[in-house]
Amino acid sequence: MSSYTCPYCRIGSDGTGPSCPHCGAPVDVRIRTSKSGWAEQPPIRDMARIHFNRSTCQISGTYVPVAEMALHDDDWVYFSHHVLLHADTQVKMDSVKMGGGWNRVLAGMPLIMMKAQGPGHIAFSADHPGETLAIPLQHNQSVDVVEHRFLVATGNVTYQWERSGIWFTTQDGDEQEWHYPLGQMMDRFTAQGGPGLLLLHGPGNTFIRDLAHGERVLMQPGALIWKDPTVSMHLHFEYPRGQYWFSSARWQAKSMWLTLQGPGRVAVQSVFEPPEMVGSVVNSSYATTHYW
Repeated sequence: MSSYTCPYCRIGSDGTGPSCPHCGAPVDVRIRTSKSGWAEQPPIRDMARIHFNRSTCQISGTYVPVAEMALHDDDWVYFSHHVLLHADTQVKMDSVKMGGGWNRVLAGMPLIMMKAQGPGHIAFSADHPGETLAIPLQHNQSVDVVEHRFLVATGNVTYQWERSGIWFTTQDGDEQEWHYPLGQMMDRFTAQGGPGLLLLHGPGNTFIRDLAHGERVLMQPGALIWKDPTVSMHLHFEYPRGQYWFSSARWQAKSMWLTLQGPGRVAVQSVFEPPEMVGSVVNSSYATTHYW
């Protein structure tokens, strides 16, 4: 019987262990929420163990965490080849054909999706400082994830790509350039046939927020990690006031934000890269504007 409900993944357990068996969050840490409504996602402690199906995942290390899985015969996971750290020789590995949306490259090299079937141990690392985020998914539950945050998922978590719908174009002289602050695509992961586990990598610290219906928040586009599919999003541009109508500076956006609107949860990272905005914004996906 469940006597403890994790405030982060919202799944019940007996609460007798040092961490949530579903997402790895410490059970003895009080939820920390700022006055603005953002709650800090506590890092998974060194050697915390997460259970999925008949297998386990142990998170080792804190600076560049490693996710080491003890796979049961009946369980398998899939992942990008570049995150594989080590594996037992008896673990069966093979490449996986994904949809056309998985045409990804990292540092100029294509990413190849692979699968690993138990029994045996296999470990994964994002090879960058940050946090490993464990997102347990209930049957038919989905999350939308930005590109290059995916680490590994259990075999019953399906994947499909969705166009982000977030873009704008700038013009500098005769040159016009397209920009995709979130990337052209987002990854939607859905658990099928039972609970599943999704592991992501978040640079820096991670914060989550539960947006009420119609509630909006502005953020740096590069800070988004994942969101519930119910959360909608669009761009928001800010321009300086007092420009003459014939001045080209009238269309020089001072700043650009990503607007997220509830209901649903969103997760952000404290490390981000501000978008480049060279030239004048001449077109965009649905966006709002503000003059100041």
